[in-house]
Amino acid sequence: MQHIAKHDRSDRQLPVGRRATEAARPRRPGEQERIFTTRVGLKIPTSLTYDRWEKAGQHIFQIADSSAWCLGDWLVYGQDRYADRYQTGVQAAGLDYQTLRNYAWVARHFEHWRRRETLSFGHHAEVASLPPAEADTWLDQAEQHGWSRNQLRLRLRESRRGNRPAGPARASQLRISAPCDRVQRWREAASRGDRDFEEWVLLTLDRATAHELGH
Repeated sequence: MQHIAKHDRSDRQLPVGRRATEAARPRRPGEQERIFTTRVGLKIPTSLTYDRWEKAGQHIFQIADSSAWCLGDWLVYGQDRYADRYQTGVQAAGLDYQTLRNYAWVARHFEHWRRRETLSFGHHAEVASLPPAEADTWLDQAEQHGWSRNQLRLRLRESRRGNRPAGPARASQLRISAPCDRVQRWREAASRGDRDFEEWVLLTLDRATAHELGH
């Protein structure tokens, strides 16, 4: 949404002609001021009730959340149909390719009928690397218990720790050597995503694998 926003600075709520009329019309007694959306942010009235502020936030979140799905589906279509040209389309639209790849990675893992309208795109991203049946089970629980994305992430983390074998039976360990500055960048990326470093590395490798294998 941020990259699309930089091309058009017009208010969306009303056409230009109506905006001018609206601004010129005397405000009726007791009439609430409107919140206008623009390409560079919100125009919020100086006096706004809490209820209206809260509802506006819910509405904005729904738009932002659905845009992640829409952009992901858009890129998946381009990858499948225009394999030799879709990156040109991404560049022409002025979008961040890495961000879109993340959206597409999640969108490709969830058919439309498996997506939960009551859960955010972030919920789905948390379980996208899991087998479909397991991912659906976690999403079912998130719906039933009203878990936030962070709560779902915590439950997943606890589950992984609980299922991790001890001693020699533990999954094989991979050791690699990397420059300190690169490791620091990785840790910073994991921290920004509010993830455990090991968890972030595994998830990033899973995404790269899925991309390379065309999954």
